[in-house]
Amino acid sequence: MEKMRMESMDIVAQNVENIGNLFPDCITEARDENGKIQKVVDRDRLMQKFSHKIIRGGTTERYEFTWVGKNASRVEANTTTNKTLRPCIEESKDWDNTENLYIEGDNLEVLKLLQNSYFNKVKMIYIDPPYNTGNDFIYIDDFAQNIDEYEEAKGSFDEEGNRLFKNTDTNGRFHSDWCSMIYPRLVLARNLLANDGVIFISIDDNEQENLKKICDEVFGEKNFIAQVIWERAYAPVNLKKHFSENHDYIICYAKDIDKAICNGLPRASEANDRYSNPDNDPRGIWKSDNLSVGPIVQSKIYEIITPGGRKVLPPEGYCWRLSKEKFKEFVKDNRIWFGKDGNNVPSIKRFLTEVKQSITPMTIWKYSEVGHSQDAKQNLKKLFDGKSFFDYPKSVELIKRCIQLYSNESSIIIDFFSGSATTAHAVMQLNAEDGGKRKFIMVQLPEKTDEKSEAFKAGYKNICEIGKERIRRAGEKIKEEAGLNGQDLDIGFRVLKLDSSNMKDIYYSADEYDQGMLENMQSNTKEDRTDLDLLFGCLVDWGLELDKPYTIKEINGHKVHIYNDGDLVACFEKDLDMKTIDEIAKLQALRVVFSDNSFVDSATKINVAEHFKMIAPDSDIKVI
Repeated sequence: MEKMRMESMDIVAQNVENIGNLFPDCITEARDENGKIQKVVDRDRLMQKFSHKIIRGGTTERYEFTWVGKNASRVEANTTTNKTLRPCIEESKDWDNTENLYIEGDNLEVLKLLQNSYFNKVKMIYIDPPYNTGNDFIYIDDFAQNIDEYEEAKGSFDEEGNRLFKNTDTNGRFHSDWCSMIYPRLVLARNLLANDGVIFISIDDNEQENLKKICDEVFGEKNFIAQVIWERAYAPVNLKKHFSENHDYIICYAKDIDKAICNGLPRASEANDRYSNPDNDPRGIWKSDNLSVGPIVQSKIYEIITPGGRKVLPPEGYCWRLSKEKFKEFVKDNRIWFGKDGNNVPSIKRFLTEVKQSITPMTIWKYSEVGHSQDAKQNLKKLFDGKSFFDYPKSVELIKRCIQLYSNESSIIIDFFSGSATTAHAVMQLNAEDGGKRKFIMVQLPEKTDEKSEAFKAGYKNICEIGKERIRRAGEKIKEEAGLNGQDLDIGFRVLKLDSSNMKDIYYSADEYDQGMLENMQSNTKEDRTDLDLLFGCLVDWGLELDKPYTIKEINGHKVHIYNDGDLVACFEKDLDMKTIDEIAKLQALRVVFSDNSFVDSATKINVAEHFKMIAPDSDIKVI
C-alpha cells in the first residue's frame, strides 16, 4: 500500500509535468542532492521553443522588475511544507454544519497546505496586506539567518519561531523585504483562483508601484482589470506638510481576463424612479430618450410629421438617431412618444425590462457609496460594546462591493490577511441580502496584542481572538436583522490551526534508521495528536475540501471516520482483523486510509489490498 506524503503539493513537480505535456522533448532526468533520479526541465531546450534564433544562454538585456532577494522568494513559492492544520472544535462555531473556515497561522505555510484542496476553486480573493509604511510588521521568510543575526534583529517571533520583523524605512532592504514577502504569497494565491476568478488587493502609495509590477508578473499584464481609488477619509489632516492623503488603492487582477465576468453593481432605486407609463403600454414602465444625435449623417436628416400634424426636423447640427425606415418600424411598434397631445418633438421609449439591470462600476469609489475608515472603526466599536481595537479597518460595504462584482451565490471567498475579519462579515452580510451560499476562508497570523492595548485589556491576547469574536457577533446580528430570511444563513466557522506535522521525523526519513529501531517504534504519529488531527492531515494531503460533514461509525468496536459520505474513510486504530477490514471495504469509499500499525499482524496487512480488490476495487488505499 502506498504511504501518504503528509506534506503540501510539490508545485515544482507539477510544473515539470505540465511543461512535459506541452513539450515532451524538454524533459530530461537528473540526480537531486540525495542522488535520486528525478524529471527536470532542460532550460535551453525550453527557451528555444520561444525563439526563431539559436538560444545559447547569456546576458541578453531585457525588461525585468527585480529586487534583492527575488530569486529566493521565487524558490520559496515552490518549496513544500510538512506542517498540518489541526482542528479546534472548542473555538469553532457550529462545527458540524458550517462550510466556513478560520485558519490561524503564517499565511505562506497555510497557502501551501491549501494548494491540493482548493487548487483552481476560489472565485474571489481579497487581501489587505501590510502597507509598508515604516511601522508595519511583515514576515521575513528567510530562515537561513544565524542566531546572532536573529538576536540583533529588532523584531519579535511568532509561536513557530519565525521572525515578525518591523520593517522601518531605515532598513536598507526596505522595499525589497516587502516585495519578497508578498511575491510567493501571490504566486500561491493565483494557483487557488478559478479560471474565472479575480483578486482584489488594498494598498497605498508606499508599495503601489511595486505591487503593480509584481502582479503584472504573477498574473500577467493582460489580466489587469482596474486600479480603484477608494476615498477612505472625508476630512483633511491639516498637520500634513504637503498633501493630506484621503485615498487608498484597490488593485484588481483576473486569473484569465477572458473568462472573468463582472456582475456590475445593482441599479439604485432612484434610477428606476425616472420610469413611468403615461400611455399604459403593456410592456411596462419606460422613460423617453432623445431621438436626435450628432455628428450629422445626411441620410438621417428627414422631416417627421407628428400625429397632431406638426412638422419636425432635427435641431441644427444634429440628425435623427434612426434611419427613416427604422423610424417607421418604431412608430408601428409604439416605441416613439409624441407627448400626451401628440404634438411634441418625438422621443424613443426605453423600457425598464429591456435595460441592463446592473451598472458598470467606475474606478473611483466614494465614501458615500462604500463607507470610509472612520465609519468602519465606529461600526466595529459598536459591535464590541464601545471598545476600539483597530484604527483603520476596511468598511464592510467596501469589501461587499468587491464580492458583488466578481462572485456568484456559491463562490468561495478567501482573505489570507484577514485582520479583523471584515471579509467574513461582508460575505455573511451579502448572503443575507441576496440569499447566497458563499463560503469564506479567513487566514490570519495569531499576532499578539500589545499589553497596553484596549484589546488586551478586554481579554483578547491576539488578533485571531478578535477576528473570531467579530464573526460570532456580526453573524448573530446579521441573522437577527434578516429575520425569516436568515434562517438558513451560515454564520458558523471551523477553526483550524497551523502546527508541525502530525508525523514523527522517522516518517520522512525512515531510511536513516536501522530495522531494529523501526520495529521498536510503536507509531509514526506524534503522541499528542488525535484521530481528528490525523483525519484533517489526510484531507490536506489528499486534496479534499476541509468544510464537509463527517460521521464516526463503530465497526467491531473500532472507530471509523466517514468523510463527506465516503469521499474518504479513515481508521487509525490498532489490531484491525480481516473481518473489520472487509466491513470497511463494504463502505465502497473513494479513498481509504489506515495507520501503518493498524493491522493485527503482517499477514493481515499483506491481505488488505487483495480483499479491497475483490470487495471495493475502485477504492484508493493508503497508510500513514
